[in-house]
Amino acid sequence: MLIELTKCSVRSYRPSDAQSLAKHANNRKVWLNLRDGFPHPYSLENANDFIKRALTMDPETMFAICVGDEAVGGIGFMPRKDVERISAELGYWLGEPFWGRGITTEAVRAVTLHAIREHGLKRVYAVPYSWNPASAKVLEKAGYVLEGVMRKSAIKDGTVLDQLLYAYVV
Repeated sequence: MLIELTKCSVRSYRPSDAQSLAKHANNRKVWLNLRDGFPHPYSLENANDFIKRALTMDPETMFAICVGDEAVGGIGFMPRKDVERISAELGYWLGEPFWGRGITTEAVRAVTLHAIREHGLKRVYAVPYSWNPASAKVLEKAGYVLEGVMRKSAIKDGTVLDQLLYAYVV
């Protein structure tokens, strides 16, 4: 898949992305805002393993966020099953040197619409940590609406924290 945007592109991962992913993902500030399944430190081996997994997914739901042709982040959605099969959870990250440029907002908008159109979804949601107002702002600018606060619903780096439930609904 390839979606050309103004500030970035969103495309399928390539094995050649591993070096760049490892470079941008190996950052504690990035890790602090992601689930524990995202390793820290983040090695070249982690990047290679992730890319192999992403390339075998059917349907393809995980993509590289690129500036120029360099993979500087990732975005994906996880379709739900059973009665929630009309929904998917969105997750994303961007390398710190690229923060504050509107890149993530553009990628979130594009992937949300792709998920809805291509997978027949009615709802895409995200649950950023309450300590990450920048992520909440990204979602709001991309058309997501705050539905609620899930109080004390997560633990990250030894801290119990709230998650914000944002959704884009059609």
